[in-house]
Amino acid sequence: MALLRERGAPARVTNIELFFDLVFVFAVTQLSHGLLAHLTAGGAVQTLMLFLAVWWLWIFTSWVTNWLDPDKTPVRLALFALMLAGLVLSASIPHAFESMGLAFALAHAGSQVGRSLFMIRALGRDNPGNRRNFQRITVWLLVAAAFWIAGGLAAPEPRLALWAVALAIEYAGPSAGFAVPGLGRSTTADWDVEGHHLSERCSLFVIIALGESILVTGATFADLAWGPAQVAAFLAALVGSIAMWWIYFDTGAERGSHHIAASDDPGRLARLGYTYLHGLIIAGIIVCAVADELALVHPDGHEGHIDFASAAAILGGPALYLLGNTLFKATLIGHPPLSHLAGFALLALLALAAAWLTPLWLALGTSAALVVVAGWETASWRRGASVAQGH
Repeated sequence: MALLRERGAPARVTNIELFFDLVFVFAVTQLSHGLLAHLTAGGAVQTLMLFLAVWWLWIFTSWVTNWLDPDKTPVRLALFALMLAGLVLSASIPHAFESMGLAFALAHAGSQVGRSLFMIRALGRDNPGNRRNFQRITVWLLVAAAFWIAGGLAAPEPRLALWAVALAIEYAGPSAGFAVPGLGRSTTADWDVEGHHLSERCSLFVIIALGESILVTGATFADLAWGPAQVAAFLAALVGSIAMWWIYFDTGAERGSHHIAASDDPGRLARLGYTYLHGLIIAGIIVCAVADELALVHPDGHEGHIDFASAAAILGGPALYLLGNTLFKATLIGHPPLSHLAGFALLALLALAAAWLTPLWLALGTSAALVVVAGWETASWRRGASVAQGH
């Protein structure tokens, strides 16, 4: 019990947690660069699988530090060990489906299982409900680990299938309550989370992904000759990033924090809204970073036209981001925001016209669509707040 946070008191995000997150700046960069280098259907599937593994490792650690006290020395040492494994995992991403498959698998599976065993030890016998919960979680992670390691040892094609099974096991676990014969099934009531902490942790990961997107844009722009097309693409990328920040942080992040803190079942909201749906938000930002670089380097496309892969990235990034935000906000207010549905309509119109547009013009269009969503939602929210106050 000495390693746990004091329950009932607000759990702040500590400096060691922010330090831990720096590893994932590297991971997000590796993912976006990997997708850019392999902008094919096969490359997209592989990048998606690697992203799902990275996100699951990070969000599970955020759940654990919701209970553990990161200011305790053993907890800090455990986080440092996870940072080491995270660096190995991140470094192996570019060749995870080639020569570095086993390194990626061992880093991921070792982190997942090792962290869960540490949590069982930290809970001790004075917290039997959550201890049994993590015993169930460990069983699921051990089964998944077998498929991760088998995939790491296999050839690239079987590796894809084996890792898909491992991901399916890990992602199905929370929804299935980590049910284990003889150990029972967990309920969201067992997951007594401190809502403000988990909300802030996920908000910080959104900042990490947005920061990586701006880093890629700035580094690419710095290496180019600054013609009118490049300047326009740079401005489109920056405005798009600002709009994405606005869509998430102007109302969504704070509203989510209030809802989970006031919820009668914060574990349920944390499982759906933060564990699952925030992954879509982060994936959208990563794809947007790829799209920004495509528009910067090849603003006119090929002979004045855009290829399918580039169009898919430029449209798909904002669409994924809006989808994640739409579903997340729908869990908070009970329905999807009209502004976000309008954003999907604008992206659909751009998709119909994509064959006649260059990457630059398509990027300008998607940035404009995100600005419309951000402005519409802000105006709607503030008008509603004013009416509620009787003004």
